[in-house]
Amino acid sequence: MSKAQARLSQVQSHLASSEADIPRGRENILRKSPDDVVVTCALRTPITRGGKGGFKDTAAPDLLVHAFKSLLSRSAIDPNLVEDIAVGNVLAPGAGATEFRAAALVAGFPETTALKSINRQCSSGLQACVDIANAIRYGMIDIGVGAGVESMSSQYGPGAVSDFSDLLENHQEAKNCKVPMGVLSEQMASDREITREVQDAFAARSHQRAEAAQKAGKFDEEIVPMKVKWVDPKTDEEKEITVEKDDGVRPGMTVEGLAKIKPAFKKEGSIHAGNASQVSDGAAAVLLMKRSTAERLGQKIVGKFVTSSVVGVKPLLMGIGPWKAIPVALEKAGISKEEVDLWEINEAFASQCVWCVKELELDDSKVNPNGGAIAFGHPLGCTGARQVSTLFNELGRTGKKVGVTSMCVGTGMGMAAVWVKE
Repeated sequence: MSKAQARLSQVQSHLASSEADIPRGRENILRKSPDDVVVTCALRTPITRGGKGGFKDTAAPDLLVHAFKSLLSRSAIDPNLVEDIAVGNVLAPGAGATEFRAAALVAGFPETTALKSINRQCSSGLQACVDIANAIRYGMIDIGVGAGVESMSSQYGPGAVSDFSDLLENHQEAKNCKVPMGVLSEQMASDREITREVQDAFAARSHQRAEAAQKAGKFDEEIVPMKVKWVDPKTDEEKEITVEKDDGVRPGMTVEGLAKIKPAFKKEGSIHAGNASQVSDGAAAVLLMKRSTAERLGQKIVGKFVTSSVVGVKPLLMGIGPWKAIPVALEKAGISKEEVDLWEINEAFASQCVWCVKELELDDSKVNPNGGAIAFGHPLGCTGARQVSTLFNELGRTGKKVGVTSMCVGTGMGMAAVWVKE
């Protein structure tokens, strides 16, 4: 063997040895780096029933102010260090850009803290967190807040979707973007042969898990109670109340009880108020920065953001979004589904969530172990940010590490993100 060949062989041997030493899969994402984008605080308000619950008379910006103030108080971060805030919202005109900037100022952020609002339908809150995480990762900012808020009590209804022009109306796939989600989910359930019995069983489990979790105080750490003015619908008397817990959780819900509820979108249909997400109000906020920044500031690290994915699907099949988005996020993270400890998948409708879980072959016991949106509600712009606090709370409580949040998205999309508990 020549000297050149010997040297080449030696280099190849070193490279092979080095590659073998590189952690892969779960081991890789569990490694810590100064450049990790970490979460140092994640919290939410309670989630209350739209039009009926504790926040029915509270404006979305006011909910956001409370979430912001609570984030600043709990984290003890200097608000002057926060460079940007992203807020997910679906129903407010202009996604609430003006009033949410005002809310940040009321909450104690200085005028030097920028703010933008984001509307990517049901994934708006997650998109807000991801946008901030990516801005930190690529050096645009050092510290930011991802948040989400929705007052469906005041802004949910036909006016949420603007009229289509003739150009859009005359394109069939484009026209499908405005088909009501309940209607298309009913059609999907029929096409994919997801029976009402299967949907009701899933929904009953969500209700039961949420009831048990609430009674055990499992949500207490992530929820910040809020005092609000509330008008008693029976007497018209205005009262000050303290909202401390999710008020949409229905005790004692069973499959038999759900079977008595009339279908909502089709006379012989399978989707109804008990096996679909509730119309709700709420806000959530997440504080993000690099690990090196957190350590320098003495911020307690809750966990880290790993990666995310967003995908498109046919508008009429919007419910399959998690099924398509989750594998993409896992591939980007370099892990398999077997390496995930916990899944927070938004329960927009039992039909679509059941289908996604089944097609992805996920372990049911790891999916929404404390219930989901069917039980405690889905404030559209809030949910993606809310899932972050819920996920980290449960990972910490159970001593687990790797979690995924995901949801289907109106008009035919899906989004997912991978997170690691510290």
